[in-house]
Amino acid sequence: MTVGRFVTGLLVGLALSVSPADIFAQIAGNLIIAGNGPEQTTIETLARAFEKANPRAYVDILWDQNSTPLQLVKTGEAQIAVTGAEDPALAATQIGWDGIGILVHLSNFTKEVTKQQVADIFSGKIKEWSELGGPETQILLIDRPRNQNVREVFETQLGIADKIPDSAKVIDADDAVVKTVVGTLPPLSAASYISLSTGLSAVSGGVAVRLLPVDKVEPEVPTVKDGRYSLRRPLLLLSKKDPNTLVEAFAKFSLSPLGQTIIGEIYVPMPNK
Repeated sequence: MTVGRFVTGLLVGLALSVSPADIFAQIAGNLIIAGNGPEQTTIETLARAFEKANPRAYVDILWDQNSTPLQLVKTGEAQIAVTGAEDPALAATQIGWDGIGILVHLSNFTKEVTKQQVADIFSGKIKEWSELGGPETQILLIDRPRNQNVREVFETQLGIADKIPDSAKVIDADDAVVKTVVGTLPPLSAASYISLSTGLSAVSGGVAVRLLPVDKVEPEVPTVKDGRYSLRRPLLLLSKKDPNTLVEAFAKFSLSPLGQTIIGEIYVPMPNK
């Protein structure tokens, strides 16, 4: 055997003997991830699994409903922001999908709505459910804080930015939204928009709420995944455009089979390529 063949064979043998875990183990450092939406549980689970695969990497989670994650990344206080909308100044990696469900009380017999009707409801043009074939009750709008990405995506998709009435009740957390919808009694009947994962969990758990079909499409994981249910937002990891080995490793891990399995426990994983 020539020296060249021997060296080549040795390098191939070494490459085959190095497992993905061995490669991941070379990743080291501290990573800070910021967010303010309902993805906290998923991101924390991803972070712990990433640390297990990368024993020299440490992930801190900064999660505050009143924070602005994008600003934290831009100022260097965090390396990754979890959001649902891109920012031209930052690099974006999509790791999944989440539907935006239209949540109402279980007793609300409105059969379905169109996307335009959703826009008209939340811009205050439609004020009573009877206009949509529903009960003779006024619509109580429940809005979300301006800094939450679910509101930004919702308003943008419907073309109602800054058009939700100031009279709408603003509630931070998804579970508080569900409780408010359940507790709203006639002559009012509430409507809110919510992370589909939370809404589906409430429905399957027997809570007295339901999710309205939009444009004759049921809000479900398969319809969100293939785009038939159009009210959806991407789950994005935003970071500075400068190369960062730790950020890139976490993004790749999130898109790996294990990462997508974790994401799929609550959200909609990316379609298989």
